[in-house]
Amino acid sequence: MRIGVMVCHCGNNIAATVDCEAVAAAAREFPDVVFATDHMYACSDPGQKTIEQTIRDLKLDGVVVASCSPRMHEVTFRRAVERAGLNRYMFEMANIREHVAWISLDRKRNTEKATDLVRMAVEKLRYDRPLTAKSFEVQKRVLIVGAGVAGIQAALDCAEGGLDVLLVERKQAIGGVMSKLDKTFPTVDCSVCVLGPKMVDVGQHPRITLHTLSEVEELSGYVGNFEVKIRKKSPFVDWNKCTGCGACLEKCPSRKVPDSFNERISMTTAITIPFPQAIPKRAAIDPTVCRQFTKGKCGVCQKVCPADAIDYTMQDEVVTEKVGAVIVATGIDLFDHTKYGEYGGGRYPDVITSLQYERMLSASGPTAGHIKRPSDGQEPKTVVFISCVGSRDRSVDRPYCSNFCCMYTAKQAILTRDHIPDSRAYVFYMDIRATGKGYEEFVRRAQEEYEVQYIRGRVAQIYPKAGPTNGPGGGQLVVRGADTLMGTQVEIAADLVVLAVGAESSKGAPALAEKLRISYDAYGFFLESHPKLRPVETNTVGVFLAGACQAPKDIPASVAQASAAAGKVLALLSKDKLESDPQIAQVQTIRCIGCGKCERTCPFGAIRMRELRDGSKRAEVVETVCQGCGICSVTCPVRAIQLAHFTDSQLLAEVNALCRTWDETTGS
Repeated sequence: MRIGVMVCHCGNNIAATVDCEAVAAAAREFPDVVFATDHMYACSDPGQKTIEQTIRDLKLDGVVVASCSPRMHEVTFRRAVERAGLNRYMFEMANIREHVAWISLDRKRNTEKATDLVRMAVEKLRYDRPLTAKSFEVQKRVLIVGAGVAGIQAALDCAEGGLDVLLVERKQAIGGVMSKLDKTFPTVDCSVCVLGPKMVDVGQHPRITLHTLSEVEELSGYVGNFEVKIRKKSPFVDWNKCTGCGACLEKCPSRKVPDSFNERISMTTAITIPFPQAIPKRAAIDPTVCRQFTKGKCGVCQKVCPADAIDYTMQDEVVTEKVGAVIVATGIDLFDHTKYGEYGGGRYPDVITSLQYERMLSASGPTAGHIKRPSDGQEPKTVVFISCVGSRDRSVDRPYCSNFCCMYTAKQAILTRDHIPDSRAYVFYMDIRATGKGYEEFVRRAQEEYEVQYIRGRVAQIYPKAGPTNGPGGGQLVVRGADTLMGTQVEIAADLVVLAVGAESSKGAPALAEKLRISYDAYGFFLESHPKLRPVETNTVGVFLAGACQAPKDIPASVAQASAAAGKVLALLSKDKLESDPQIAQVQTIRCIGCGKCERTCPFGAIRMRELRDGSKRAEVVETVCQGCGICSVTCPVRAIQLAHFTDSQLLAEVNALCRTWDETTGS
């Protein structure tokens, strides 16, 4: 075998603490190595051309590159060796940057360790064998889970690109959190005026099939050929007949149901249409509060419906669809502010959340755009905003920043002064994080033009002001906090307190991640494959992320990531056929005892038990589903499963190379 080795300097990233020339010189003495050199930037165009030319000139059978992490440039180098005529899997990469140069300043020991890693890579390469990918046809359809602004944007981009789209939303109507907002920052334009046309486009687009009141129940298959089961919950209204006239809402006797769309600050009926611009604008019954379901008698809505659309006997329906890719855009939920006992813990009606305040500001909200105290309906003259409620606070297990709270607080303070010109607005903040385009100027506008008073410090307590409710200052709340810039305690008598609650992962996100076989962090946000190079991809090929389901982000960032995910899907499904990765598990049937442990432990469902003619069972790998994680290989008690390109022989060759080095060093 003829092997070539290239050691990369990576500028000074490696060369500063590793003697790259010495590593290359040592590599020339390794078995089967006929060429070894060092290069300033192996991943650069000149570096790749050097690799290609050396392969051709010296008729190399394999190549080792010692450089950065394989996650960065393994694909780059595999393509280079393939262009020179080698099989792409006759290549090995030794990580001497992250594993050596960046973790120690001892140049001598780093050089020795780098040499050992190159030796191990060479030994593994000697046992490598060419692998060939298989091709398979793909479904030109995409599933998008979640129909907030990110899901809507991704759906429209994919549909305009020629793909059929299945858009699944668990709520009754699409739009997500953005549909609840009054205005958006920093332009202070109408939120639903921006979102509404896109919602209508989704509802009318011939390539988009919309499933609301629906959830993904199961996902199986592999990239290009996923099979998804969608549970469509019964609205107890035939949406093919319903015209959205609202006659049922007017006559429904159950009128004391907390309105979830209005964040429970108003009441609605048991049968509802969430908001005037809802898509689809169809009624749905909540069986947990409807008298027909709870008491067995009522039926008013069925009697008054002119379209005869009410059907109390409707059942949930499970539909099965085939798709080629999945975009997850499940968005966020808001932190439960009642966990803060010092802020009332939900006991004080005049302490509300920022989203409740948005509904109050909205013309389509419960107060028709008028700011009123929930306790008595009076117009507040002093409004206090408290930032970082459920953000940057380890005591409630939310150490992260929610990204957009500083900006929507500034927006709401401005709108408060617009709605009530003689009001006063105070903002308690930790730090102001206004990093987007026009954001800093927007905050300054709130401070200077609208005279919003910003106080740097945390609020320690909120409590009712003493005195009769209708007397001077009666019914007010005292907000006690610190002004860290002045070094003093502050007390403000407030008519209304607005808590800028932080973002947290959507309810059910971990369970959905399990169904989709993707990773999530400690807080339930989905994990991207690589934070810089693959920010919209996941560890499961064919599943992509869009919007705030990955991490808290504002509307522009969510829309941008949604278009990025759609672009990835369009690129993926632009081909009629895809290639599977041959680095997968392989079963040696003659050694398999049919115990089934591999089937039970496979996280991707890639192993099934096949019954032979004699009735015995043997494991079988579904090649297109296998992700090459290797769990089955280490689980098998009889070592009947080997992972291609990472066989026992190849791994032991690396270990033996390291042990021989240790023996030579110690003289044992």
